[in-house]
Amino acid sequence: ISYTFPLGDKTTVLIGDTVDGSSLFSIACVYGTPSNTMDDCGALNSAFVGSGTTLAASYDLDNGFYTAFGYAGAGDSTNGLMTKEGLDSYGLNAAYTGDDFGVSLSYALVEDSQTAEETYTALNAYWTPDGFPSISVGYEWTNDSDAASSADTKTHYFIGVQFEEVGPGTLGFALGTKDAVTEGNDELLMYEAFYSYSVNDGMTITPLVYV
Repeated sequence: ISYTFPLGDKTTVLIGDTVDGSSLFSIACVYGTPSNTMDDCGALNSAFVGSGTTLAASYDLDNGFYTAFGYAGAGDSTNGLMTKEGLDSYGLNAAYTGDDFGVSLSYALVEDSQTAEETYTALNAYWTPDGFPSISVGYEWTNDSDAASSADTKTHYFIGVQFEEVGPGTLGFALGTKDAVTEGNDELLMYEAFYSYSVNDGMTITPLVYV
């Protein structure tokens, strides 16, 4: 459940329950996959989820520049919100989106316990050159304060290419890590291809093949 409303001409505010704290983030990505792995465009955890009370706000800086903030409480009525006992998540996002290219930086701090937290930072970008397919990339790194120094860093990346107007539809290819990879561990990669086309004004079909 959420309620979104404008606050002045340039600010948007969202208040909700069990809504992602990153709901108003702008991620620089134009890859339109239907899969639930590549659709985060590499910002796997910095686009943080919400499990309780959510408060978010965004501000339009004009000329394609955009910034946003998000907060998500743990939903525990005993420990409350923004307290030492409660588990909270906070996030920040800044982006530039234009017709030819865009870039965004996202950051999230997620409390795992009263003494431990994880921080996530993601850098995303896209490029849409005339006459060529669009290219979207994303890279995210994680630091876990409660893990051993040899395993406290994780990384996650994504590369997607999309061809517009291939016949009646859109063709896309992507590869990336399926999950965040802890330093020193082997990467588990995912590859996919999709083709999205409109059957009529009210229906679009998107076959997807992935490994």
